Amino acid sequence: QVRLVESGGGLVQPGGSLRLSCAASGFRISRFGMRWYRQALGKERELVATITASGTSTNYADSVKGRFTISRDNAKNTLYLQMDSLKPEDTAVYYCNAPRSPPADDYWGQGTQVTVSS
Repeated sequence: QVRLVESGGGLVQPGGSLRLSCAASGFRISRFGMRWYRQALGKERELVATITASGTSTNYADSVKGRFTISRDNAKNTLYLQMDSLKPEDTAVYYCNAPRSPPADDYWGQGTQVTVSS
């Protein structure tokens, strides 16, 4: 059974840090480029960061560039998102994603809530 399980979310003060993890089972993430998305309440889902299957190339949304770092450990079958200098506008549910073709067949996690508030 294919599963993606996010963890590491929580409540943090502005300027703080969190590290999200996404543990995969039932498939090997080494075959996939991977993505982190987020969705704030009442807003559309936003692509936050992407990483190639080998981990050699990453891309970020302008809103998080320089503050977030996506990484992966293919041996552990796990994806990560290091989030530093967090802002209230980073508050959202964060999802990991393994893109497939067609997109309707993508693998998704259940999401983890990140709340940035004083």
